[in-house]
Amino acid sequence: MSKQIVRTDNAPAPAHTFSQGIKKGPILQVSGQGPMDPVTNQYIAEGDVREQTRQTLENVKAILEAGGSSVEDVVMFRVYLTKREDFAAMNEVYGEFIEANVPSGQLPCRTTVFVDLPHEVMLVEIDAQAVVA
Repeated sequence: MSKQIVRTDNAPAPAHTFSQGIKKGPILQVSGQGPMDPVTNQYIAEGDVREQTRQTLENVKAILEAGGSSVEDVVMFRVYLTKREDFAAMNEVYGEFIEANVPSGQLPCRTTVFVDLPHEVMLVEIDAQAVVA
């Protein structure tokens, strides 16, 4: 079973030596995405975890769609936050996104951890794993 690189201009280009996504068999893994505008490749909304979360989730969604998948197919999201106090705001935006993009109501799993991220402006990073039928 071969791997397929997933690439789209609707999400930021990878900044380092990794793919936006990899599909192998029915599994699609989306690399961690941050609050970057895919057109300008610049970080957005410094200090605003709500807007950063929205953009980050839209970037993940674009890669899922480029891989022939959708948010509905996600079995696991991993959310990385830099500040514990941003959890409630991130969770609210995440909930709105899931409600709008998972019409079946079969919610994906999620883990949230608190970490340092590679760029100071980043308050959030999110990756996803989907199973595509």
